[in-house]
Amino acid sequence: MQFDEVVLGRRSIRGYKPDPVARELIEEIIGLAMRAPSSMNTQPWSFYVITGEPLEKIRNGNTERMLAGVPQSREFRTGEAFAGHHRDRQIGVAKQLFSAMKIERDDKDARQDWVMRGFRQFDAPVCVIITYDRVLDGSDDTPFDCGAVATALVNAAWSRGLGTVINSQGIMQSPVVREHAGIADDQVIMKSIALGWPDESFPANEVISTRKSVDEAAIFVGFEG
Repeated sequence: MQFDEVVLGRRSIRGYKPDPVARELIEEIIGLAMRAPSSMNTQPWSFYVITGEPLEKIRNGNTERMLAGVPQSREFRTGEAFAGHHRDRQIGVAKQLFSAMKIERDDKDARQDWVMRGFRQFDAPVCVIITYDRVLDGSDDTPFDCGAVATALVNAAWSRGLGTVINSQGIMQSPVVREHAGIADDQVIMKSIALGWPDESFPANEVISTRKSVDEAAIFVGFEG
């Protein structure tokens, strides 16, 4: 694919085929992603790539603990709930997804099942967990760098025909993730990325989120006209 095709064509995938993804292909994608810029070349990121039984144990542990009311234990800062136009955009994409999946507003069971999909890593055959070096905890640049490598990873995956969705639900119960992924103590869990071959029959995969225009987002200073 050309660069523009990747960027304009990529979308978040929330339904996957069960087909496995070859380790060699994932290594290739991570290798491309690691060309992302990082502050003073610190490259703070690590990748824990999980599939098979360990991933099933993480899914089950996340789901069981959340349904039992165990408080979430995300390790990277969560911030305040969205408000204003940020909340409006969050609601907007939720409406798009529920409409695609034909989930009615008062269908509590269907809405609950949709939420649980996130804690199951959307049933993708692979989960990539991005961590960063604990010694850099609190750095302003480190989250920026990890965001850059995550963006590069999802675009590289799309260019190879793979789908992804960046999510936090899959790492809400960090003790479960740490146990079954074998995450080192010197790492902070930041984000998870579900990865696999898109299920073209899954309605939500057709959803393309609306984006701000360049006129809304960009402020040009010193340009004529």
